[in-house]
Amino acid sequence: MEIGEPDFDTPDHIIDAALEATQNGATHYTSSTGISELRNAIADDLDYEYDPDSEIIVTAGAVEALALACITVVDPSDEVIVPTPAWPNYQIQGIMTDADVVNVPLCEEEGFALDTELLIDQMSDETAAILLTSPSNPTGQILDPSATAEIVEAAAEHDAYVIADEVYKDIVYDQQFQSIASNTAHPEHVITVGSCSKTYSMTGWRVGWFAADERVADAALEFHESIVTCAPAPSQQAAVEALTGDQEPIQSMLSAFDDRREYVVNRVEDLPGISCPEPDGAFYAFLDCSELGVESTTIARELLEEHGVVVVPGVGFGDTLDEYIRISFANSLDRLELGFDRIEEYVELNGSV
Repeated sequence: MEIGEPDFDTPDHIIDAALEATQNGATHYTSSTGISELRNAIADDLDYEYDPDSEIIVTAGAVEALALACITVVDPSDEVIVPTPAWPNYQIQGIMTDADVVNVPLCEEEGFALDTELLIDQMSDETAAILLTSPSNPTGQILDPSATAEIVEAAAEHDAYVIADEVYKDIVYDQQFQSIASNTAHPEHVITVGSCSKTYSMTGWRVGWFAADERVADAALEFHESIVTCAPAPSQQAAVEALTGDQEPIQSMLSAFDDRREYVVNRVEDLPGISCPEPDGAFYAFLDCSELGVESTTIARELLEEHGVVVVPGVGFGDTLDEYIRISFANSLDRLELGFDRIEEYVELNGSV
């Protein structure tokens, strides 16, 4: 229950499109920015109107796009602000640039809502980037658009950039997702990162995108060309089909995630001493285990060694989060039932403090 990877295979029509393209010669280098059909498809998929010819780069997954963002706009000794809980890779990408990574813990009692005053107070002339994720990994929270607009406004005043990780933008429940770039007067200070990996169950195809103002995209392209040259040609063809082809299999996957979310929320409610905010999107639940009185690394180790369940310790998402564990419900209901039965056994054995 630890991996953020859909258990579905890539839909057949996407695989077929890649196979046909490969048989027809899509086995060579492409433009470093990516094939034009894919850049146009990405532009159509995004809320904000990025120019597909000058503001979008097809990358080797969202991870490369995030790294490009840091390399491009962050200099050594700059500050990178990361509100936590947050995906651990942000720390590594900030460190790669020799930046000072500033973790800003959000209020647990407020459901880790984006605290604009807290983040804006942290900004200075040394701030180069603020990393925002919506929907969130690990909480599944969708950030308040009015709060993100305030953050971008403040970032612009400091000539800083908001790096918007929106890889889960299509996996949302009960509400409409609004991208950060589409809801600000300063879109030139937003770098939008996305991917086919989660929505289309294409994690192994390694196709993502970096979308930003032309000046920023031009600078990022120089690094991209030196690091990967271009994203894999067959994968790009598959991504075109994913974004423009039949969406019915995708809707079926999203419906399954919603059913799993409901199951997870109900099971957590029945666990004594355990709680979690209901996820707005993505496929994670961030469980508050504070009443167990045990550190998250200990919980994770004991669940693994004594009950055969793998979860992620909360401390991996922020130093102050050692009373949480993250679970992924990107797995079948049968597997989730088995996992929660074993977690329930663990909770009953350990009791509450």
